[in-house]
Amino acid sequence: MPYTPVLSGNAGDLFDTAERRWHTVLEARPDLSPAIALQRRLLTIVADLGQAFEHGRLPRLSLPPKYLAAKLSRGVPALAGEPIPLPVPVLQPPFLRLCEALAEGGAGEMATRIQEAVQKGEIEVGSLLGACLARNQAAIRHVASHLGLAPDLLWLVAELAVGPFVHILQRALFDPAIHEVLHSALQGWNRGYCPACGSWPALAEVAGGHRTLRCAFCASAWEMTMYACIYCAESGERFVTAAPTEERKDRRVEVCSACGGYLKTIDLPDLSPFPLLSISDIETTDLDVAAMEHGYVRPPLKDFSVKA
Repeated sequence: MPYTPVLSGNAGDLFDTAERRWHTVLEARPDLSPAIALQRRLLTIVADLGQAFEHGRLPRLSLPPKYLAAKLSRGVPALAGEPIPLPVPVLQPPFLRLCEALAEGGAGEMATRIQEAVQKGEIEVGSLLGACLARNQAAIRHVASHLGLAPDLLWLVAELAVGPFVHILQRALFDPAIHEVLHSALQGWNRGYCPACGSWPALAEVAGGHRTLRCAFCASAWEMTMYACIYCAESGERFVTAAPTEERKDRRVEVCSACGGYLKTIDLPDLSPFPLLSISDIETTDLDVAAMEHGYVRPPLKDFSVKA
């Protein structure tokens, strides 16, 4: 099935898995020790927030299955353009803790300045996180420019804070017991961007012989029916998959000279549960470097501002 449900599991199992994977990464890449130390702090905050949503209530949404199916059939992600109410009182404290962790983990004054802007009321967290959920980078860059903040860091903190909520939301909307029409629309999803939020995948995880795309924002998992570039659908000789090192053919990069995009691919025994997808991302940073050194890039987010 193009869309694949991936459960999070309980907190204890998550961190047992995370520690095993971090240990394996550090054995091969001891230079990543500072980055993994920071990731451990960030994922603790994100996972705690995710567990709170696992056992809490989601907002009531007026998104009938037939309406969502119609959007998907037109290539429009389910959440695109929808006014989603955010539980800001639940999200703001973790947002501030994420800023603190980033400040202490290397971002320094830039992260502290974001934290202070929220505490002083210069940033309205609900609006910021709403723009992030809507995948509106321009709005967040405007706020950052106006306040003299680092735009990429502001975007990162917003993604980390609202990501657990969006992950649970997409799982609820795309529950396997959903309406047959929506299930059929998900079966027919054959695009490189996420059917839930519209983001590009962070990478592809290959488990059980299936090349599964994993959303960089909400961790949705889906497959394309053909082996091709996820950005432009090129499947000819201009689309190439290569392993930068002969010893690690389980870690590959797909590059497309037709559009200039690239995608990392990693073989795993199982798909990564949320929020451990970021471990797959950090352990393949050398693939990003290899692709970018050859002029390949990750394209900007798609614009779905026209409501379906």
